Amino acid sequence: MTRTLRVYEESFPVAGSFTISRGSRTEIQVLVAEIADGANRGRGECVPYSHYGESMVSVRQQIEGLLPLIRDGGSRAELNQVLAPGAARNALDCALFDLEAKMTGQRAWELVDLAPPPDLLTAFTLSLDSPENMAVAAQEAKGHALLKLKLGGTGDPERVAAVRRAVPDVRLIVDANEAWKPEMLVPFSTALASLGVELIEQPLPSGEDQMLSDCPHPVPICADESCHTSADLDTLGGRYDLVNVKLDKSGGLTEGLILTREAKQRGFGVMVGCMLGTSLAMAPALLLASMADYVDLDGPLLLAKDRPAALVYRGSYVARPTPALWG
Repeated sequence: MTRTLRVYEESFPVAGSFTISRGSRTEIQVLVAEIADGANRGRGECVPYSHYGESMVSVRQQIEGLLPLIRDGGSRAELNQVLAPGAARNALDCALFDLEAKMTGQRAWELVDLAPPPDLLTAFTLSLDSPENMAVAAQEAKGHALLKLKLGGTGDPERVAAVRRAVPDVRLIVDANEAWKPEMLVPFSTALASLGVELIEQPLPSGEDQMLSDCPHPVPICADESCHTSADLDTLGGRYDLVNVKLDKSGGLTEGLILTREAKQRGFGVMVGCMLGTSLAMAPALLLASMADYVDLDGPLLLAKDRPAALVYRGSYVARPTPALWG
């Protein structure tokens, strides 16, 4: 039977607003690829990201352009050969995983010889704001064991210090989203180390991070924008201590698995992260998260509304997806 491909857009409101160094959002727009084979349907969600030159229109066109491959029963391996990493390939790759799981009656982790994901501790993200407002947000989120603070450059040590005073016993990691200037790196890293920060994510712009090889790392540094696929690892040694694996960057779970395993083999720590998406986007990443040092799959917790059959979050932990959601 010939497979069919449906692509559709959806919007979900953010709980309040979500702010990073590049701007604020009050809703998210996602694209879903749905591949049907008879009565079986597989879904994958992606979040086009303008910072990487993507838009809803361009990613939809990429997905729809693969209709002949999908219709003819193309595999994930073939998909990864003909489509570049990015949001479009992620949606299709994850949809093919979901479809294969439903057609075989297996769970997605069984398809790749992984154990069922356990309940996993995930970070909970606080938006970039003033020190005072971030301290209040931290107090409101103190039920979470691991907080991730969005930073923005000038004033970042003061932001982290305010949060630390508000929640002295909570674990902290931070994400600068490329906002630091070179002269900030050493003094800010030293200050954050004294405040008990465990990890600094992407302090410098991608492509301008060479100095990380020549500076001390009082806090381990994680590559996000500087690491998309396993091909990037060659340039990251000595600069970064960890890499952040996101399926919208790697172009799906297939490459995400390769990147995670190769990074660990080369001695990098691993964070498994996400764009701001629904439970459908988080579910495939949970297969990687069981191999990670840090998990940042809190996207649904930042939304005012999620999907039916959504992931279940209990306090700081997220459970593996049900078949009704994915995989």
